[in-house]
Amino acid sequence: MAETQIVLASRNRKKSEEVARLLAPHGVSVRSLAEFPGVPEVVEDGATFAENAAKKACQVARHLRMWTIGEDSGLVVDALGGRPGVYSARYSGPGATDEANNAKLLQELADVPDEKRTAHYVCHVAVADSEGEVRLRVEATCNGRILRELRGTNGFGYDPCFLIPEYHRTFGELSPVVKDVLSHRARAFERLVPRLVTLLRRESR
Repeated sequence: MAETQIVLASRNRKKSEEVARLLAPHGVSVRSLAEFPGVPEVVEDGATFAENAAKKACQVARHLRMWTIGEDSGLVVDALGGRPGVYSARYSGPGATDEANNAKLLQELADVPDEKRTAHYVCHVAVADSEGEVRLRVEATCNGRILRELRGTNGFGYDPCFLIPEYHRTFGELSPVVKDVLSHRARAFERLVPRLVTLLRRESR
């Protein structure tokens, strides 16, 4: 199959790079939404990751008339009743940064004992065709535990405080190569890619 272009409905550079690495071996070129400054911001007001992913995919696809991947992911902390959840990227309020979000999370968990700091990342992916119709959906998770301090400078979001127990390291400490195998996003795209490649090949006939 000749190289196919697909848009990732995200302006997050690190997220775009991660998805591009996952799809490159399959002849699919990922373009970040940052390359299309005229596309309006999608209001992520869905109650679930699935709703937000579909909304991003559909709205961007209709605007650009291009196949689009909508991805919504976040951190679910058991001791916080599932927070930050769909609010992960903006947990600390307007103008939220990774640093501020992590600081708020660690503060809220300050009195929670280590054995109750369990959490998991969720990634939901929706793919919309150029007409804005959702054609594929997948979801995956990755289990871990929230540390009491940040460790490592790799990754983004809550990665520096999200410990992968079997590796005794955070996503912030693990290399991108390892994260591309273990992460919730990697697991979701592992499920998505064969179906996406098959679908794109069929559509290009």
